[in-house]
Amino acid sequence: MGDTTRSDNLRAALIMLLAVGTFTLMDAGLKVLSPHYPAMQVASLRGFATLPIAFVWAAAQGGFGQLLQVRFRLHLFRGVLGIASLATWTYGLRGLPLSEAYSIFFVAPLLITVFAAIWLGERIGRQRWVAIAVGFGGTLIVLRPTGAGTFTLAGLAILATAVTYAASAITTRVLGRTDSTPSMVFWLMAMVAVGAGALALPAWRPIQPAHWPAIAGIAVTGSLAQWALTEAFRRGQASFIAPLEYTALIWGIGLDWTVWKTLPGPITFLGAAVIIASGVYLIRGERVHAEAEHP
Repeated sequence: MGDTTRSDNLRAALIMLLAVGTFTLMDAGLKVLSPHYPAMQVASLRGFATLPIAFVWAAAQGGFGQLLQVRFRLHLFRGVLGIASLATWTYGLRGLPLSEAYSIFFVAPLLITVFAAIWLGERIGRQRWVAIAVGFGGTLIVLRPTGAGTFTLAGLAILATAVTYAASAITTRVLGRTDSTPSMVFWLMAMVAVGAGALALPAWRPIQPAHWPAIAGIAVTGSLAQWALTEAFRRGQASFIAPLEYTALIWGIGLDWTVWKTLPGPITFLGAAVIIASGVYLIRGERVHAEAEHP
């Protein structure tokens, strides 16, 4: 791997950390809405709330022409994955705390790594496999006390989210070779808004006034998170930045305590420590290799 690739990976890692943090804040907003509206309606609200910001951003960063110079079939495929991912995630959050949902979702980085090796031909070194295995081991520590969440409908919905998210991440990597980040964010949000909205129409419920602040929060954090996620997978190798998803568990624990006054047991904190260690090991290893090749 050349110095340019390593530099891109490290920049992508920082952007990915931003994506994870802001996505977690957005997920808190989705969890607030999830008991009151159907999953598809919540997914549609997420798309509609973010779409105006994505539109303005595209206008400011290159103009509207970039929205038409894209590979629409891949965008459509990514849109279908996005709708499925948001709907299953919202359904899962209805029955699980954020921290447990993230623990189950953490099979996604492993899936991304496997998909990247199969479909993108990325070479996966031993260091990355070790980091991913250690981080995944941390999630098993978190689930070990009960493990019940995995086998409920909510837990299975989160597993489905992990699969669709992993496939979407690989699609983003492919689209990033030709399409701009603003165009990818815009079309994903447009397809989620319209597609999920159409599916939600038969069971659509009026928006309660008390929920508009949560929807506004989803718009802001969702826009920033979607940009950061798309940019991270466009810049860096999917197999390298995927393990940084594990840091979401730390955010989830903090929000569970702050908003819902629930706190995991000591085993969850042990698993979180293992997860953090795996991410630090991965990034530090990249820097050591870069310095060794270019002293």
